Amino acid sequence: MFQHSHQLYEYHVWANDRLFAHLEQLPKDVFHAEVTSIFPSVSQTLGHMYLFEQLYRLVLAEIPNEDIFPKIPGWTEEARGKTVDEMRQLFAGVAEQFRNLLRRTPDPDKAMTIGHPQFGSLDTHFSDILQHVVNHGTYHRGNITAMLRQQGHAGVPTDYLFYLMERRMKE
Repeated sequence: MFQHSHQLYEYHVWANDRLFAHLEQLPKDVFHAEVTSIFPSVSQTLGHMYLFEQLYRLVLAEIPNEDIFPKIPGWTEEARGKTVDEMRQLFAGVAEQFRNLLRRTPDPDKAMTIGHPQFGSLDTHFSDILQHVVNHGTYHRGNITAMLRQQGHAGVPTDYLFYLMERRMKE
């Protein structure tokens, strides 16, 4: 059975893919153009999203923070200066790693305790952290839409409802 948390993650991948397909249609300079927003460019926003996805993939795999945090500079560098297509490939790779993790996690509601260096520990569930990953992506895809509009370009609809409707049409 396709579990709800898996479906939410597939929505997240779908929404990112739609965004990348849209970005590929825009002038190349839009991706790295500096704007006034949460991050200085679309590419840097996606770089942040990529780092976040890598980090929380390891959190969900229950890798200790002391093994995760040293990887952050490498992920940051890995995403720096990429083209839209190169960034899309990075996201495809982490999505496949996430899917492998989901396949290896038979109970998406399993209890887990995570530690945050600033806020302490949290007793939570795998599905709650996965929801956090999806929400984070939604938030920053919205930032990117605002950045594109600042540059005179439309965004792309990535609402969950559109994902559900497209999925239903394929059944």
